[in-house]
Amino acid sequence: MKKTKRLVLAVSIIAMALAFTGCSKKGASKGNKVTLTVWESLDGPDEFIKQAGEAYTKLHPEVSIRYVNVELGDSAGQIALDGPGGVGPDLFAAPHDKLGELVNGGHVLPTSNAEKVKSEVLSSCSKALTYNGKMYGYPISAETYALFYNKALISEDQIPTNWEDLAEWAKDFNEKNPGKYGFVMDIGSGYYTIIFTTANGNRLFGPDGVDTKNTNINSPDSVAGMKFFQSLRSALNVPSADLNTATCDAAFQAGTAAMHITGLWNIKPFEEAGIDFGVAPLPALPGDSTPAASFSGTRAMFVSAYSDHPEEASDFAEFLLSDEMQQLRFNITGAMPSIDTKVDSKYMSGFLKQLGYAFPMPSIPAMGSYWEAMNSASKNIWDGMDVQAELDACNKAIAE
Repeated sequence: MKKTKRLVLAVSIIAMALAFTGCSKKGASKGNKVTLTVWESLDGPDEFIKQAGEAYTKLHPEVSIRYVNVELGDSAGQIALDGPGGVGPDLFAAPHDKLGELVNGGHVLPTSNAEKVKSEVLSSCSKALTYNGKMYGYPISAETYALFYNKALISEDQIPTNWEDLAEWAKDFNEKNPGKYGFVMDIGSGYYTIIFTTANGNRLFGPDGVDTKNTNINSPDSVAGMKFFQSLRSALNVPSADLNTATCDAAFQAGTAAMHITGLWNIKPFEEAGIDFGVAPLPALPGDSTPAASFSGTRAMFVSAYSDHPEEASDFAEFLLSDEMQQLRFNITGAMPSIDTKVDSKYMSGFLKQLGYAFPMPSIPAMGSYWEAMNSASKNIWDGMDVQAELDACNKAIAE
């Protein structure tokens, strides 16, 4: 009888302990104060996180948001150092093409409520954040680039719908307007030059962006496309060293370039410069009838695998996807929302049209080798080097 009483007492004590543990965990999120550390960039995204954090805390007084500046391009490397050391964030912003690196490194947690999140965001965003069949992170903005045009230099009915027409128009414009350019673009960035490799559905790392055995960067379609890219030198006779992003942005901002390929991030600077401009989809490649395929990017908030508060971090990240927060982010940063919501912008339709022909930058780790290799190949090709040899070297650098 004594043994039975002791057993009952022991079971009761264990049950009470488990109940207390459960209550303590629940209390940590609802009673005790939790501070979430969030890494983000300066110049807009920081202000968004601060204001979004204040709005979230009003709804959840037990949670406060602490902003720390870590730039988007540095966060993936920094989390690998700070996370294991216990000094990292609960949430951090990173571009989706770092996803494979982050997942394989064990630095991020899967998306909570993944099916719900997928149903709320743009399909291009959910696809971009899916790796090996599982979704990671929360897409807070989408992006791609398109064709900007200066209405003082080219009328809307003159906007070329294919690259051959653009080249001819630019040559004629250049002859009639010394010191100005029919079009400019950063020809040494693989972010932009990838468009010339995409004819006939050709895609970097295959249709799903995961084929590491066939990069397709030196496929027949890529070679043909980059040969056409090289021919554009006759319409923009400037060496690669003088056609980087800064100089091209400056030319359009100064009103000396009629057309320019860039993204939403330049709307505010161009408006402040007093340029009356519009945005249209990219011209079609030779042989195609639809806009050239551009890279699409997704900026995401990832929950750190090292966070002590993953549930709260996930909830705040999901809060950033609400219509109110997406509107706030657009108003502060001008970034394209990651959900289907209308924003007050006369330029958004051009980007949305282009987004329909865009494809997510591959997020496999091999993508890390693409940038330097393709940037170098693009510059060399523009300056007259052999296209096949340059793309073969690019393919080899990625494969290695």
